[in-house]
Amino acid sequence: MKLSSIFSKKKDKEGLDLGLRKTKEGLFTKLARAISGKKTIDAEVLDNIEETLIGSDVGTTTTTKIINNLQERVATDKNIGTDQVYNLLKEEISSLMMGGKESTVIEMPVGMPYVIMVVGVNGVGKTTTIGKLANHFKSSGLKVILGAGDTFRAAAVDQLKIWATRVDVPMVSRGMNADPSSVAFDTVQSAVAQKADVVIIDTAGRLHNKAGLMGELSKIKRAIEKVVPTAPHEVLLVLDASTGQNAIEQCKEFTKATEVTAIALTKLDGTAKGGVVIGISDQFKIPVRYVGIGEKMEDLRLFDKQEFVESLFRE
Repeated sequence: MKLSSIFSKKKDKEGLDLGLRKTKEGLFTKLARAISGKKTIDAEVLDNIEETLIGSDVGTTTTTKIINNLQERVATDKNIGTDQVYNLLKEEISSLMMGGKESTVIEMPVGMPYVIMVVGVNGVGKTTTIGKLANHFKSSGLKVILGAGDTFRAAAVDQLKIWATRVDVPMVSRGMNADPSSVAFDTVQSAVAQKADVVIIDTAGRLHNKAGLMGELSKIKRAIEKVVPTAPHEVLLVLDASTGQNAIEQCKEFTKATEVTAIALTKLDGTAKGGVVIGISDQFKIPVRYVGIGEKMEDLRLFDKQEFVESLFRE
């Protein structure tokens, strides 16, 4: 099934341009300054571009790759001038990123629900992302069930219940301090009994005890597998773009704790740190599948690296 069939493409270009406005403003201003008065891409220009990319939260590791590649291209072709900087950067960034058209296709299991396990620290927009995802799936005619597996905080269960009511989908909950794996088991079992199409399970967003996190997520996965052996079909990590390099650190910890298969990056519209998308995609080789560019239901968009790069450099 193509996710693009359930996510509206209407006005995506305009929406993405608007969502990246703060990042674009900072990037264009700094890049213009980096090449000001220069016709050739010399060492000083490369240093300025490097500083600009790091300042946009692309990250040191990914920025180094981009600059090294630019150096090689300039050394090979002496005719490359500063008027080609934007196109060169677009090409280099695209080559490092994941999350193209191929990431908008999911394989729905036959006769069983498609199970999504959602992970991420508290405050990144995890529950809101779950609600928006549920709305998109339901709007396309699919039957959705939510599982309140973040039992560490009563507020998490209550917030998910609000979204379940708002979207009008059933939710399985055992309340605060219940065993998260039991909630996950009951949710998937209920989904099978009700012939649901999609199950979205929330999990606790704790990082202070890494061993505990790994054990808890592994236990939840085993509980899900008891009902649907091929599940979870997706482990979606939700990150907050506005936290910049902290989002990369969170990604490191969660990829150690569990096998993350896709990323949702929220709050892209409220930050100038949108370059973090590039660093995350490059360093972890995990496709960014969704980006949040606003508060409305439709402001959770499918991510496409080509559209992202074009928007980033569109004046």
